[in-house]
Amino acid sequence: MSQYPNPYVTYLVEFHATRDYFECHELLEEYWKENPNDGLGHIWVGLIQLAVGLYHERRGNLRGAMKMYDQSFSRLNEAELSLLGINGQHLISELENRRKNVNHLTDQYVDVNMILIDEELRELCEKQCDERNVAWGTPSDRENEAIIHRHTLRDRSEVIATREESLRKKRKNGVE
Repeated sequence: MSQYPNPYVTYLVEFHATRDYFECHELLEEYWKENPNDGLGHIWVGLIQLAVGLYHERRGNLRGAMKMYDQSFSRLNEAELSLLGINGQHLISELENRRKNVNHLTDQYVDVNMILIDEELRELCEKQCDERNVAWGTPSDRENEAIIHRHTLRDRSEVIATREESLRKKRKNGVE
């Protein structure tokens, strides 16, 4: 059995193989919410924010990217990243460079690659890549609208229905 939760391994595969940063966010956010007492909540949130920052940057939303990079930077640290099998020094340096340069970027978006320092984690990621027929280190497909603009294309009917039901209950109980 792995010391790494499967949603985290899948996050890394999405991050490095499909470059579906929105899916990275969804996967790790769900895991984080289901495991609030695992002691790594701030690191999970930092990794979520990194993915969201990359999602925004790739779409050209530099203001949103900067906000996420700043928040991610405030949560991530080298020691805890190394506990998750990541070269923390490298990732923090990458994130720091993004924060310094995001407002001076041209149309030449470049992906971030994490360096994995744990052989077990690397093997888990490679195995999942093989099973899914995707390649680790594949660059972003900047023509893939389904990934680039994922949040605008997803089905939100369930979320909207839940919010409407909650509002209906509040109104019924006299709470606005």
